[in-house]
Amino acid sequence: MMCGFCALEFREEEGIVGCVHCPVSCGKNMIKCPRCNYENPPELKLFKKIAKALKTVKSEW
Repeated sequence: MMCGFCALEFREEEGIVGCVHCPVSCGKNMIKCPRCNYENPPELKLFKKIAKALKTVKSEW
């Protein structure tokens, strides 16, 4: 995923899980950037599948 603030590309596993029980978070599973701590929404499953397909095609070239 890419941070919406500093444009760092990182895997969701590398991010810091946001405050799930915080009243400001509205219960969403936000993921903090490991560089700037900006809270990003998790990537949609559709985007993950497209990125995986593009990486597969790119590696075959």
